[in-house]
Amino acid sequence: MEGGLMPTSARPTDAPFNPALPYPSQRQPVLARNMVATSQPLATSAGLRTLWRGGNAIDAAVAAAIALTVVEPTSNGIGGDLFAILHDGRNLHGLNASGRSPAAMERDQFGDATDMPVRGWPSVTVPGAPSGWLELSRKFGRLPFHELFEPAIEYAEGGFVVSPVTARAWQASVERLRDFPDFLAAFTIDGAAPRAGEVVELPHHAKTLREIAITRAESVYHGHLARAMVDHSDRSGGQFTLDDFSSHTATPVGTLSINFRGFRLHEIPPNGQGVAALMALGILSQFDLTRYDVDSVDCVHLQIEAMKLAFADAHRHVADPKFMQVDPNDLIEPEYTARRAALIKLDQAIAPQHGRPHPGGTVYLTAADGEGRMVSLIQSNFYGFGSGIVVPGTGIAMQNRGFGFTLERGHVNEVGPSKRPFHTIIPGFVSKDGRAWMSFGVMGGEMQPQGHVQMVVRCCAFDQNPQAASDAPRWKVMEGRRVLLERGWSSEMEHGLRARGHQVEIRESAEFGGAQLIQRLRDGYLGASDHRKDGLAAGF
Repeated sequence: MEGGLMPTSARPTDAPFNPALPYPSQRQPVLARNMVATSQPLATSAGLRTLWRGGNAIDAAVAAAIALTVVEPTSNGIGGDLFAILHDGRNLHGLNASGRSPAAMERDQFGDATDMPVRGWPSVTVPGAPSGWLELSRKFGRLPFHELFEPAIEYAEGGFVVSPVTARAWQASVERLRDFPDFLAAFTIDGAAPRAGEVVELPHHAKTLREIAITRAESVYHGHLARAMVDHSDRSGGQFTLDDFSSHTATPVGTLSINFRGFRLHEIPPNGQGVAALMALGILSQFDLTRYDVDSVDCVHLQIEAMKLAFADAHRHVADPKFMQVDPNDLIEPEYTARRAALIKLDQAIAPQHGRPHPGGTVYLTAADGEGRMVSLIQSNFYGFGSGIVVPGTGIAMQNRGFGFTLERGHVNEVGPSKRPFHTIIPGFVSKDGRAWMSFGVMGGEMQPQGHVQMVVRCCAFDQNPQAASDAPRWKVMEGRRVLLERGWSSEMEHGLRARGHQVEIRESAEFGGAQLIQRLRDGYLGASDHRKDGLAAGF
């Protein structure tokens, strides 16, 4: 063949993806045969470095997740939880690495209080993330476990340059946690948050990561680090025992899924809120969304109403699966979602009751390799650095995921002993015709299932590429008829929703989470990273 380009395979008439970017964007899609997308560029580099060294996508995801505890400690840490969905090249797997409350925890200790504490030991659950790293590496990884810690330890010991969004979150956390001296000692510079561009070293964090690497996380649940957390609990008013840590295990799970316009969205089963995204899409399947423009008032109104109905059910029924009184599959059964869809009025907003959303601190990442493996992973301390409790000398900021319990007596999610709370963090995964198609997530508290719905609607119903779907302005359901609109929507959207009874508030981008997405193409991947975060999609 002389002249021109030589294709590597027969070229079909349809393009591999829709290249249009219709929204103001600071980023282009990234195209490569191996891909990592995270909310912090140094973590993306850690994942790519792992792939270059011969690791697979699971190794890359775990290395990036560990690095994120260092370079974005404002949203996740050693003391947090983890969920993952991965495709090993043949089959789909789910992992629930969330921790439980102390065995000594009882509802009566909270007296007449109506809300769980957001800070302090009552909000703490056992850290699950280290068990998740080990389980993913042990079952699916290629490199030795300890090698996955090397980039993170180098960042923590040698220092890393703080990025802008992380710096702003760090400052906000310092203002909220000034009453926690151990936090200030571990994560501030003479009581102040680091500024963007400053170099930060976290030597205690590095020491702890090295111990987790060498002991294969044994120290966290059965050894020195477990004793350090329990001793600190004993000294400062907590209820944890060594048995609370030694009894923890990461739980392999399947996925719940629903068909939407020929695509199948997969979510982790409860105690996570992924079922809310599935319910909303099940409801939306009762409507022909494509008869409307993707950015029309009608299309957005239907999505908002479906999301409100889904939240109403999720907040009533989702809990530790051992305590749930309904089968999650019943919530996404077509006949039930059709009944829920019948409640929606195209010209009027409804106000089903659901819990009041709360802000969150979470990191999401995704990785894919040239052999077809794809990983969707999310980990979090919940609210910024978490509970405010930091175990001295370790760099372990304890999560405040216990805030996800309710104090409503008799509720399936009522706080109690050795129980997993309602969880906001959810990884997403989409398949098509039985094959892996997209690994994605949208971090940010109760924005997460709403973000999943918006990404799937845009990518699967309206053929937008993942970067365009991420760039598009977002909406966010609150309580009652309150809806937040991200700045960037047209005035017609604001006025049109108000005319239907929505209580619309215009907010800045920080309210609407951050997405990372990888879409599988015929040969290679398309990576996308949200401009609302410091993140980066990169590949080779």
